[in-house]
Amino acid sequence: MMIARSKGGSCSSRLCLALFGLALLGDVSRAVPMDDQDYYLQEISNRDHYYSFPYPGEEFFPFTEHPREEGANRAAEPEERPGAKPSRKELKPKKSNKKGKTVLEAPPDCPPLGLETLKITDFQLHASTAKRYGLGAHRGRLNIQAGVNENDFYDGAWCAGRNDPYQWIEVDARRLTKFTGVITQGRNSLWSSNWVTSYRVLVSNDSHAWTAVRNESGDMIFEGNSEKEIPVLNMLPVPLVARYIRINPRSWFEEGSICMRLEILGCPLPDPNNYYHRRNEMTTTDNLDFKHHNYKEMRQLMKTVNKMCPNITRIYNIGKSNQGLKLYAVEISDNPGEHEVGEPEFRYIAGAHGNEVLGRELILLLMQFMCQEYLAGNPRIVHLIEDTRIHLLPSVNPDGYDKAYKAGSELGGWSLGRWTQDGIDINNNFPDLNSLLWESEDQKKSKRKVPNHHIPIPDWYLSENATVAVETRAIIAWMEKIPFVLGGNLQGGELVVAYPYDMVRSMWKTQDYTPTPDDHVFRWLAYSYASTHRLMTDARRRACHTEDFQKEDGTVNGASWHTVAGSINDFSYLHTNCFELSIYVGCDKYPHESELPEEWENNRESLIVFMEQVHRGIKGIVKDVHGKGIPNAVISVEGVNHDIRTGADGDYWRLLNPGEYVVGVKAEGYTAATKTCEVGYDMGATRCDFTISKTNLARIKEIMKKFGKQPISLSTRRLRQRARQWRQQR
Repeated sequence: MMIARSKGGSCSSRLCLALFGLALLGDVSRAVPMDDQDYYLQEISNRDHYYSFPYPGEEFFPFTEHPREEGANRAAEPEERPGAKPSRKELKPKKSNKKGKTVLEAPPDCPPLGLETLKITDFQLHASTAKRYGLGAHRGRLNIQAGVNENDFYDGAWCAGRNDPYQWIEVDARRLTKFTGVITQGRNSLWSSNWVTSYRVLVSNDSHAWTAVRNESGDMIFEGNSEKEIPVLNMLPVPLVARYIRINPRSWFEEGSICMRLEILGCPLPDPNNYYHRRNEMTTTDNLDFKHHNYKEMRQLMKTVNKMCPNITRIYNIGKSNQGLKLYAVEISDNPGEHEVGEPEFRYIAGAHGNEVLGRELILLLMQFMCQEYLAGNPRIVHLIEDTRIHLLPSVNPDGYDKAYKAGSELGGWSLGRWTQDGIDINNNFPDLNSLLWESEDQKKSKRKVPNHHIPIPDWYLSENATVAVETRAIIAWMEKIPFVLGGNLQGGELVVAYPYDMVRSMWKTQDYTPTPDDHVFRWLAYSYASTHRLMTDARRRACHTEDFQKEDGTVNGASWHTVAGSINDFSYLHTNCFELSIYVGCDKYPHESELPEEWENNRESLIVFMEQVHRGIKGIVKDVHGKGIPNAVISVEGVNHDIRTGADGDYWRLLNPGEYVVGVKAEGYTAATKTCEVGYDMGATRCDFTISKTNLARIKEIMKKFGKQPISLSTRRLRQRARQWRQQR
């Protein structure tokens, strides 16, 4: 590229710099994804604004370059407080009062920048060296998990290529940011132990001149981790304003190497003149309570919703936790408290893993939203409430949640609070009915025949000595009491919808696609949620940890992901009429409170669309000739080896994709019947009623019973006749 020169043979310094910058932009833009080109354009055009003009009303002093005493350039140091020392917060809560009661510390003023939530992109993370690509800077995110096979592209931390005090990992905030703290972890690994035990923190405006955080004695050395999983928080003695922040490990586990995961706490400073940042800011217009609710606050919020909408809501509990906390649910219906014939029942549950908090808050937000929209006359919500009985259970494991809540959104690690008080994973604590069904199918001559639906719970599971959580027993009783048709259990740590089966059929495999007879229906249900989520089907989205679910459009068969015996999804399908799916609503199990509005916007439409799917397929009532509903009648669909049963009033709902189906019904003592039912593409289940009459044998039994006589079966009568003939012949 030719650069214009002045008469003297050289261009002015400002003009040359500007032209060189534009030439550089042309080269950079070809190498940068489309989403980042606007950023680079804004950076070049606004560079003077970045360093020269503080936002009105903000009290901060951007770094300016000046010579070091030794002759090198460095940024101006922040004002120090006499005797200031960094605070180091570990997982253990502080005990500060005389009675020894646990007192929660006030959360940091600034939220996480978003390494864990992926708000910070891979392009914003840099490191001095890396052991290999799978241990690059892009893997240095708080709580990131390694793949099943380590030493691949998806390992569990950033690891430096060399073990010396000159290594660093750096975060580019892409705008001036008030940095307040650093959270660190070691490497997630089953086979190795690596973590950093101390480090320095440096900041910069241009990534060239760096200023270390200092105290009276010199550069501050922050205490790091003592093991690889528990997060450790260090607050900076004074908030620092800069664009870049760098972590420089100074010591590490002596039998390991330099490896770390981290999160940065900071407040991005307002910059209304930068289009790139305004474009990526998420806002919501819903007036909801965006905060994390402890048990007492959750109960109070439910009461508030019930008070606002008393005609469509009801609060009830399904049982108690190990520590005696009631498992509260909210019912939303135009006739709360009763099952209406012909109206399907839907459920959302969350918090089976107590530390997966986002699902809990989404359900609390959903009940507020539905109440407000019903009062506002939103026709979509009004129609849904009038035609559906909805049950929302936000906290299945309140004991586990309490542990995670006390630690806080960033300091609980990956597993604190996951299990119940007695150490049980509720999500995988249900009876394994898959094995019973598959053994029966494989052994065709077996005397013990297992039905393809409503498989009874084994006796051993019902015994008092069985390792079953009280919360699990409460859920099973709830599932058996209410004729649910469709359900979703909200989980966290990933961004995908998983559908059954969750258990592989072959005992020699840990991953294998294992479809149910209703595989096409389940795939549609999963896609209905994923496709309406703001991020799940985004092909440009970075994988949360190791799995890229984009090839299946944000959905996955549970068994092809990882096999699990006794999952709630498989149990619900094989023991009840309810089709259940696991919905993983976010990479971060316990996002910071400031992230809740955006997470609500990500999931709001999906939560509603998924509820509406309960009205797909066929529905009807099975009656006798007198118009009385027949309970426990078996509804079968030709070509689908999975049946359902009618409820206490004879009504049923069968989820099906659009198409024409031959539907049959049979009940003990009644003649079987079939008819063809067509399911259309429009929302709303096709009505498919049956009227069946009693068999001749059933009529005879009724007549004999009416007159106080018991009918004699034909087989018994024949045996008696043969016995008399044999005696006469002798």
